[in-house]
Amino acid sequence: MNGLEIWLLAVGLAMDCFAISIASGILLKRTLWRPMLTMAFFFGLFQAIMPLLGWIGASTFSHLIESLDHWIAFIILAFLGGRMVRESFKDEDCKKEYDPKSLKVVLALAVATSIDALAIGVSFAFLGMRDFSKILAPISIIGFVSFVMSLIGLLFGIRFGCGIARKLRAELWGGIILIIIGTKILIEHLFFS
Repeated sequence: MNGLEIWLLAVGLAMDCFAISIASGILLKRTLWRPMLTMAFFFGLFQAIMPLLGWIGASTFSHLIESLDHWIAFIILAFLGGRMVRESFKDEDCKKEYDPKSLKVVLALAVATSIDALAIGVSFAFLGMRDFSKILAPISIIGFVSFVMSLIGLLFGIRFGCGIARKLRAELWGGIILIIIGTKILIEHLFFS
């Protein structure tokens, strides 16, 4: 994966954080920096840790299925992207009832929004990222983008309320990005390697 693909992947993964942050901003109703920075920090942290854990787990056996690695990466990205696209069409009330100032709630949301990133770490191992130095930049970018997108989502939710969440369709665009990256990986491995 090149630099642009990593940044696009990071944006795609951060869309769940962005959507949850908008809902959290709606609940906060005003700018409260401490809970906002706490939420953004944990969203970014877990989005960075999960791909690392997935990569560590998959690195131990990726050499056994090298001939299928591009298919596995495609399937993971297409599945996650498809699920995000499907979820974006669910007609849900954007106002969720939870306390975005509670550390327990924030940690639960951070884990829930980062599960997809675990699978991305698996795909990194299958794409040939064999040593820690190669995974460090992508996970740092993913964590940073998730942090920034979370803060932006919180501010959007506070400022614009429910209407902005429906108009932005963050999960739809995140899913499309993941599907495109997965398809590109598959095409490159099938036709250009």
